[in-house]
Amino acid sequence: MSAHCQLTGAQPGFGNRISHSHRRTSRRFDPNIQRKRYWLPSEGRYVRLTLSARGVKTVDTLGIEAAVARIRARGGKV
Repeated sequence: MSAHCQLTGAQPGFGNRISHSHRRTSRRFDPNIQRKRYWLPSEGRYVRLTLSARGVKTVDTLGIEAAVARIRARGGKV
């Protein structure tokens, strides 16, 4: 599963781990990605979305229809 949110576009961030001796090694900050299944009444089917935790809350606020419209406006496939 790729670590990006279909709704918010959240992607991994990159940085460094810093040890006690202050040596630096590469690390990756992944967003909290979840796969959620929603019923889409306008199409009469379920859609499975890959969302960050913040994206799940956004769907709860906007509603699934508006969220799917935003995903499609960004050029995403649902």
